[in-house]
Amino acid sequence: MLGLEQFMILAVVLGAMTLFITDKLRLDLVALCVLVVLLVLKLIKPEQALYGFANPATTTVAAMFVLSAGLSRTGLVEWLARSIDRVAGKSPRQLVLILCMTIALLSAFIVNTATVAIFIPVAIALAKGRRTPPSRVLIPLSYASQFGGVCTLIGTSTNILVNAIAVSNGLDGFDLFEFAPLGLIMSGVGILFLVLVAGQLLPKRKGEYQQLDKYRLVDYLTELSVKKKSPLIGKTWMESESKDPDEIDLIKLIRAGKATWHPKDTKIKEEDILLLHGNMKKLMEMKDKYRLTPTDAKIDDKKLSSDDVQLIEALVPPNSVIVGRTLQSSNFYRRFGCRVLAVQRRSKTIRDRISEIRFESGDTMLLQCDSKNMKIILSSNDLIATSELTDLHLRKNRALTAMTIMIGVVALTAFNIFSILISALIGAVGMVLSRCISLEEAYKAIDWKVIFLLGGIFPLGMALQESGTAELLANTILQPLVKLGPTAILASLYIITAVLTETMSNNAAAILLAPIALSIAGLLGVSPRPFLIAITFAASTSFATPIGYQTNTMIYAPGGYRFYDYARIGVPLNLLFWIIAVLLIPVFWPF
Repeated sequence: MLGLEQFMILAVVLGAMTLFITDKLRLDLVALCVLVVLLVLKLIKPEQALYGFANPATTTVAAMFVLSAGLSRTGLVEWLARSIDRVAGKSPRQLVLILCMTIALLSAFIVNTATVAIFIPVAIALAKGRRTPPSRVLIPLSYASQFGGVCTLIGTSTNILVNAIAVSNGLDGFDLFEFAPLGLIMSGVGILFLVLVAGQLLPKRKGEYQQLDKYRLVDYLTELSVKKKSPLIGKTWMESESKDPDEIDLIKLIRAGKATWHPKDTKIKEEDILLLHGNMKKLMEMKDKYRLTPTDAKIDDKKLSSDDVQLIEALVPPNSVIVGRTLQSSNFYRRFGCRVLAVQRRSKTIRDRISEIRFESGDTMLLQCDSKNMKIILSSNDLIATSELTDLHLRKNRALTAMTIMIGVVALTAFNIFSILISALIGAVGMVLSRCISLEEAYKAIDWKVIFLLGGIFPLGMALQESGTAELLANTILQPLVKLGPTAILASLYIITAVLTETMSNNAAAILLAPIALSIAGLLGVSPRPFLIAITFAASTSFATPIGYQTNTMIYAPGGYRFYDYARIGVPLNLLFWIIAVLLIPVFWPF
């Protein structure tokens, strides 16, 4: 019988899932809203409100972000990425194999969003060097990072939080390499699939190299010649009434064959040619009003670049300071000194009123920068230049120190000298004390959205279990499968988790389903460990959509992908992993 408390908890769960799936609010904000609702409805006690923030999993995840940043900041990961060129050969298939093996290995110990961020520009450069479209290598890059993440306890935040849930329910925690037997098998099968099969399914789009085509900017650019008696003559662009940064921008003024980029104080003369960027309707209105004549010149990438000015594509990484901010609120121009010509968000291209949009993780932007500001972009951690390689600065002493610290964390955990929490904290503090990373960089390296997501959603999982709602759901949803045995239940849990993970946060999916797994194990009288393993693997491997996992979103625009590209490759891969999991989980973790 459904009681009032259980009804309210179910309503909160459904509300949270709806917000997660529809992406109406940021994930961390949804989690905090859930926490507040649980408190207001008295579904949890006030002292339980901080359970998620005080949970060992949350602190461990924060420490792992710092450890990963230490390895990245010293240049070690980037050096390894650059070294691939020497062993990858000339075959695109061989390049995919080496890339996948390398990033899978790194992602077993380093936060995969950090490794993918470093590898994106390197993979694109390597692909172009082999005359291969980036679309042939970036999906394998993202998927391989997820393969590696399921090989160790510290590979993803999902592994760590499911381990914390197990420990909090009186179960033995997972060992550092307990996932490795199944994880290595899945990684091997997955990499072979990407090398041998996915190559036939991956798109071969070559339009990425012409940036104006990729961002469909031709209709937003025009060259207009200033004719006699034009009201613009004798005025600077800043003085003219036509200046509207939201609608029309003067990119270049050409006088007697000589170009002046973004002129502010140059007085316009007759026969000057203005290269303008803006909404075509507004441009045509301006043409008629100010007596301007279109030229016959073809607008292409060369029109927007020169020896001193370049077009560059930049990706907004998950922990960038501009996420959630507009160009103005992030002080974008003052920070980077570059003009944003267009933005791509998944398959949507935004070309006008760019100043009003709030940037999201995974957005890519087409920038116009001079040589001085190019260096700022290439050295920034808030933007990833996908079309250029950064200058490699490997601090050898610090790099060796960072690697030693990471090996020490793995050893302390593997030999059960300390728990994963204590080992990770030791490593994080060691990274700061050894100056592999500054304290400010350490704070910035932590993805606080993930921390607040865990802090806000953990109490919901606890409420599900303590109120008996998880047991009620287990009885209702999985009761028809009880007669078929625990393997059928395991298969169902894996599929349910995999589907939820494709549409919402993988961490949230794991937190919501873990209590149900524990309850169904109690009803069946079997070990809950296989069920938790199934949830962990299903939640940590999201292939079928670009929104199910952060790395999938990160490579969407740089690869020129469409939504269905992920489904064509991801659905068969998800089904393959499901079959392997159902067959092998009971072997490695008996019921």
